[in-house]
Amino acid sequence: MLFPAIAIFVASATGVVEAATAIEWAAPGTGPLEQTANYVGFSNDTLDDYVDIVPGVVFDRFVQIWFENTDFNTAASTSTFAKLAEQGLTFTKYHAVTHPSEPNYVAGLGGYHWGMHDDAFYHVPRNISTIVDLLEDKNISWATYQENMPSVAYYGDGFESHNYNDPNEDDYPYYARKHNPHIIYDSVVSVPERAARIRNLNDFANDITNGSLPQWIWVTPNMVNDAHDTTIDFAASWLEYWLVPLLEDERFNNEKTLILVTFDETENYDIQNNIFSVVVGGALPSELKGTTDSTFYTHYSSLSTVQANWGLGSLGRQDTNKTMSNVFSFVADATGYSNKDVPEAEQPLLNLTEIYAGPLNAEIYIPFWAPDTSVEGAGGGKVFVSPELDTTVTIDKLPSPEKVEISPFELPSDTTTLPEY
Repeated sequence: MLFPAIAIFVASATGVVEAATAIEWAAPGTGPLEQTANYVGFSNDTLDDYVDIVPGVVFDRFVQIWFENTDFNTAASTSTFAKLAEQGLTFTKYHAVTHPSEPNYVAGLGGYHWGMHDDAFYHVPRNISTIVDLLEDKNISWATYQENMPSVAYYGDGFESHNYNDPNEDDYPYYARKHNPHIIYDSVVSVPERAARIRNLNDFANDITNGSLPQWIWVTPNMVNDAHDTTIDFAASWLEYWLVPLLEDERFNNEKTLILVTFDETENYDIQNNIFSVVVGGALPSELKGTTDSTFYTHYSSLSTVQANWGLGSLGRQDTNKTMSNVFSFVADATGYSNKDVPEAEQPLLNLTEIYAGPLNAEIYIPFWAPDTSVEGAGGGKVFVSPELDTTVTIDKLPSPEKVEISPFELPSDTTTLPEY
């Protein structure tokens, strides 16, 4: 599968992601099962999903939790993450796919970053599919829980709320849209039934208490608890507060639950984008706990692994690129999928940014294109194509890249409502 890039082996943009460190850790509430006023509004509804379970080969529930801007060794040497590694399987060659944050989140949900190389207010049109389409095609329930998002499917660029870390200071911008990929894809947020599944952690408390958590879950901590504005110690404290107690709760973690703890990107842009990632949970075979796996994985591997587990279709993008989308090895073994051995010398440079042509890159603009429907993904199903998509616009028929003043899919940062269709 082609990567629309102007160059492949070029130096990355120099620099690192800077983080503030003056903030003191404070728990947002009493624990993950209780709603808190520090999350703005209290939840008054609940999902009703975990009733008719669609069984998977290895897991019946998949949870992924994304942290921010941390090099592999920094996370691996932090005690809480080290303890998770003792309970789980650590992927030593798991990679983000570019820099900075937002394109990684977009890629992790939709199978590509579309040339994005910044954290601007983008929206991806509703004829572009995501893993949500594949899940719903098999009646698999899903939701995302975004800490400190002020309301269900809030569309704004960010939100400031009571500074519970330091009540004497002004309100803090805990929520950031750029870390919420479901709100960026119009195919998700423009459908009311789907928008209702873009929720916050008060909603999570309500859903788990009611025994109605879905089967596929994406969790994004807020801007201090994901280490974006702070340090890895904040992320560790949040894990102790939120995830660690849930590992003992069968409503969240039972013998068919798999939980991926990962990072969006490395802090240092000058090194390969190798991020600490570990899977824990009851679905992980006991003989793998406390071990490592050196298979070459990327954010696309979370897509292909879910596809293999439930026999789903694919998106026909990087989720079907054999180099970039190896299935977690123990899932590949259980489903009969053959991974590709990618020697280190053949691993693509994934710290590159700004070089990829796409509809979200005004410097090297090309329009959105239809997926390759001839490929087969890890789940063996057909490539999902939106009925609204012009399938004649394939990657081999795109016009030459051009520079435009602004991507037509970038909105003003003060936007608060979804584009009209």
